[in-house]
Amino acid sequence: QVQLVESGGGLVQAGGSLRLSCRASGTIFSISTMGWYRQAPGKQRELVAAITRGGNTNYVDSVKGRFTISRDNTKNTVYLQMNSLKPEDTGVYYCNLQYDFSSWGQGTQVTVSS
Repeated sequence: QVQLVESGGGLVQAGGSLRLSCRASGTIFSISTMGWYRQAPGKQRELVAAITRGGNTNYVDSVKGRFTISRDNTKNTVYLQMNSLKPEDTGVYYCNLQYDFSSWGQGTQVTVSS
């Protein structure tokens, strides 16, 4: 199994920025699809952004133009740069690795105040 450790969450005012990081253990990071999901209070977990092993990305419509997902295979790390944050971006953000199996991080809280 792969262990994923997220960092970078916190409290920020609307309009601010945060960068989330997720570091993976093991040797399959570079051949895996990585994703960031979030779960707001009382809502289902949703995919925010994903990046394939080849660098193709996709985003949920609500974050397009504001969030950027990237990866550094030399560091086994995926990032989520979040700009122009809104209160509705508040939630727990989870890192996910997809290979022949799925692994999840423990989550990091992002709170955007209005």
